Amino acid sequence: MTVNSLDIRTITATIIRELYGNGKPNAAVLASIRNAASFASPQAQKVWPIMFNHLTPEMLSTTGEPTYAETAIYAALRFYAVSQQGNYDHLTYATSWAPKGEEAPGETLFHTLALMRAKEKDRKRLNRRVRILLESTNADRVINEMSHLVSMVKASNLKSPIDYAQLASDLYNFQFGYEAANRVRIRWGQQYFRQFNSDKLKGSQTND
Repeated sequence: MTVNSLDIRTITATIIRELYGNGKPNAAVLASIRNAASFASPQAQKVWPIMFNHLTPEMLSTTGEPTYAETAIYAALRFYAVSQQGNYDHLTYATSWAPKGEEAPGETLFHTLALMRAKEKDRKRLNRRVRILLESTNADRVINEMSHLVSMVKASNLKSPIDYAQLASDLYNFQFGYEAANRVRIRWGQQYFRQFNSDKLKGSQTND
């Protein structure tokens, strides 16, 4: 049975909601994965029982080497853990998908970065980080660069929830060779470089 990106997205969303615990986050697990850069790290083991309970057999490694699914889902969970830290009153994840004519409750990571890019003081360093990421077809390097970008979003005053489940799906597809990675990079580039909506920017900011 083939793993598809919709399965990745659905399972990631389910795990995120379990970690959030309806406003009572699993602080011990979230703290561990924030400090574990990879799925194979000893500190990541606290999330293994939750992940292994939700991943399908096809997503699990049979060799001890993390699968594309394990790598992608774990990376997205780690980014979620970073964004959720200190935000106990609301979930920092929401889907960026919505029926036609309706507004999605969340944003993709790169559209969120585009909103940040509207501020001149952030633009130069954001452009540099994003360009480094978009130039790479190496998943480990992309995930590493993405961790810096997520930290930048965390430090900003943007409050729009991010679709970490979609990010897991993107990272999963990214690992299937150059052409697949390039398709994902093009989508990310479109989300980041397209004209931002200034009204959306105002609505996504907290009061200073």
